[in-house]
Formats: sequence, structure tokens, C-alpha cells
Amino acid sequence: MARPGIRIGVNALYLIPGGVGGTEIYLRELLSALAELDQVNEYLVFTNLETQSDLVPKQANFHWKPQAVHARFRPARILWEQIVLPVEAARYRLDVLFNPGFTAPVFAPCRQVTVFHDLQHKRHPEYFRWFDLPFWRFLLWAAAHRSDRLIAVSEATRSDLLHFYRIPKERATVIAHGVEPAFSRLDRSHMESYLLCVSTLHPHKNLPRLIRAYGRTKRDFRLILAGLRGFHAEEIERQIDEMGLRESVQITGWVPRDELYSLYARARAFVYPSMFEGFGMPVLEAMAAGIPVACSDIPPLREVAADAALFFDPLNEDGITAAIERLMNDESLQERLAQAGRERARGFTWQRSAEQTLQVLRDA
Repeated sequence: MARPGIRIGVNALYLIPGGVGGTEIYLRELLSALAELDQVNEYLVFTNLETQSDLVPKQANFHWKPQAVHARFRPARILWEQIVLPVEAARYRLDVLFNPGFTAPVFAPCRQVTVFHDLQHKRHPEYFRWFDLPFWRFLLWAAAHRSDRLIAVSEATRSDLLHFYRIPKERATVIAHGVEPAFSRLDRSHMESYLLCVSTLHPHKNLPRLIRAYGRTKRDFRLILAGLRGFHAEEIERQIDEMGLRESVQITGWVPRDELYSLYARARAFVYPSMFEGFGMPVLEAMAAGIPVACSDIPPLREVAADAALFFDPLNEDGITAAIERLMNDESLQERLAQAGRERARGFTWQRSAEQTLQVLRDA
């Protein structure tokens, strides 16, 4: 006998296109994979005024429910999520509300499943602006304790959930990200002599240390930093000027997906020096594209890359310099890491993520 369908609400109120980094890719790819997988359950996707209907798959069981709130004005978005969204959940008789962006209504008339991408505010509160911390502390605590099931994107994040929030371990499930198939199809026949780092310019991404490490190399290749400008952009720009690296270090800012594919396709190698991650999607993207990777030796990146990357201590500038020089000059290492990365990345698919997420939503 077929299992009856349920009505699932998707809380996309947090999403600012081009403004929330990897969590936007996560939601877009997951919804697309769910649409391919599931024609039985009904999905109502609640969005803000910044988000267009292209977020919502065109399948008949997916419905766009735009809300009259701007996500860029955070207080309004929080109030809408806490007050109006529960009313909408009752109005549409949701069976479960899926919150893919950390936060959730404190009171909801249905079951809730919330995704935690990291607990950076617990591990590194010094990276947050003072007026942001109370927001994160209360709302993520509330989401952890008021949700019926939690999804962590890595074992490291699940461990943090259990440690900081003391929740029963059976409530938290690890579901890794997938990687877009487009990365494995990139044409790598026109490589250029540059080292790529795809990263928001935030303090925990460790980019000043990367730039100093790069400055110690022979600099016979460029360093390209691609991603949202973030809180650290002006300091990084000053550092580049003070070190006389303006001609060899390029900051692109946010780039559309097609341009990002092109940057990956032409890169000689990829580096990721972050001091803290919940998952590390750029590392997975680079591996899927067949780009040799050097990255920080931290637990989430070990989970993603396993033995398919060259690891370094993110606090050791000499070690970063040595890793960069080895990665850019050792052709046998490049070939080995490129092949190992492709093999490793094949285990991360959005189809698998969607299957596991759907199971959690059904079981909630």
C-alpha cells in the first residue's frame, strides 16, 4: 500500500540571492533534487521579496508562497518568521515545516525539521559583530530545542550540536551536501597559471594569512579570491596594497555561477585556508572539477576530502607557503590529487542528500 503524501512547508525567508553564500546553493540544489525524487508529497515554499520564483521547481506538487517581507531588514524577517509564518503553517495545514537556514519559529502548529550548517557563533564568537551575537545565540538555541529533528551537514557540526545544546543524539542526523554535476563536466583543457580560492571575505576564512603565505612564494602565478566581499574586505584590500601585490592578487567579489564555473575550469590548483567550517562546499566543488586541492587540516574538511587533498595547519604561514609551492610545482602530486578528488567527489550527490532529507521529513 502506497504511503500517503504529506504537506511540507519550506522556510526560505532567510534567502538573499547572492548574499548568503553556500546556503543558497544548498537550498536551490536540494529543492531541485527533491522535485526529481518526489512527486507524492506537496511542497509550499515560503520566500521573501528578494527571492524570485525561479527558486521553486516547476513540478505540480511545488507551490510558491511569497511573503511581504524583506530579508535584508533582519528584524522584520525575524518577526515574520516568528509570528506570521506559524499562522501560514496553520492556514495551509502543514504536516512539517522544513527550515534549511539555521532558524525556525519558536512556536509552530506542526512538526519542524531544521538544518544547522555550523555552530560558528559558539566556536568562534569573536568573528561576529557584537550586535549579531544575541540574535544568533537565542534563535539557534531555540531552533535546536524547538525542532523535532535536526539535520547537520557534517559529523563535526552534529558533534557541536550535541555538545553545546545537549540534545538527544537520535534527534540529529548527518546529511552531507551534494555537488552539482556541472563541476565534473568542466573543460580543463585551457588551464591558466593561477591559484584559486573561492571564499567569502570573512575573518574566519583566514585570507590575510593566505595572502602573506602567497607573498613568500616566487609569485610566478596569480592568486584569485572569488566570493562575497564580507566583513573583512577592506582590511584585505589594504593588505594587498601594503604588500605590493595588486598586480598578482585579484579579488573578484561575488560572481554569477557561469563565471564561477569558468574560474574553476581554468585554475591550476585550489587552496582553502579556512580556520572554521561546517562543511566546506568549495573544496568539494574543486575536487569534483578535478582540481588539485590544498586545504586546512580541520575536521569538516577531513570529512569532505579524506585523502584527496594536501592538508596544512591554517595557523602556520610557513606551512601554507610550502603547501602552495608544492601544489603548484609538483606535477605528479597534481595528477594524484586531481584523480583522487574526482573519485572522492562522486560519493557526494544531491540525489542522495534529497533521499536522506525526505526520510527525515517523513519521520519527523
